Amino acid sequence: MTTVITGASRGIGHGLATAFAALGPVIATHRGQAPDAPALPGLEWQTLDVTAQDSSPDSPRALGSRLTGRPVDLLVCNAGVYLGKGLAFEDLKPDHWAQTFAVNVTGVARTIQALLPNLAKGKRPRIAIIASAMGSDTRAPGGAYIYRASKAAALNLGRNLAVDLKPRGIAVGIYHPGWVKTDMGGDGADIDADTSVAGLIAQFSALDLQDTGCFRNYDGSPIPF
Repeated sequence: MTTVITGASRGIGHGLATAFAALGPVIATHRGQAPDAPALPGLEWQTLDVTAQDSSPDSPRALGSRLTGRPVDLLVCNAGVYLGKGLAFEDLKPDHWAQTFAVNVTGVARTIQALLPNLAKGKRPRIAIIASAMGSDTRAPGGAYIYRASKAAALNLGRNLAVDLKPRGIAVGIYHPGWVKTDMGGDGADIDADTSVAGLIAQFSALDLQDTGCFRNYDGSPIPF
């Protein structure tokens, strides 16, 4: 099984890349310089900036070109940002909105577009979109406007892709990794990265066409839309 993981230079993405490397070939992506991490058999690093123009060697389209002909069994769209964190609504800037949606929504769509030919060659092709329970319409306590809106859009994207890709044999799942102790989640988060990673891997493994379009927590519990 070949897995592609975006945003794998740190945090949950890095944990997923390390864990999946023990299970089979992994293509892990990073922006800029490759992370300073021990070399692992089966772990291959590729540059990817999900916001880069198609003409850039770091763009999703360029990554797709470099992987031409290589089957991908699982694509994990993990790359994401949380800009404007802690700011009041009136202090949010247009760039905060534009940059967040460029990564968290458009970047996910562009990456999936670029790797659809590879997924079509996979034995049991699956797409896992790392979203957030903060994108659920039923959980709206105020604040974190940009992040919540972007994750709601990523959820909507995944739900609609699940419908359109099912006839092509590609399953799509949307997942909340939990509130994790990472640079983004902070030290006060509920769980550590290892707990999140172990749970997510189990959910990705269980994903199939009967469950496509699911929105689940890292522990498998369903999240209301």
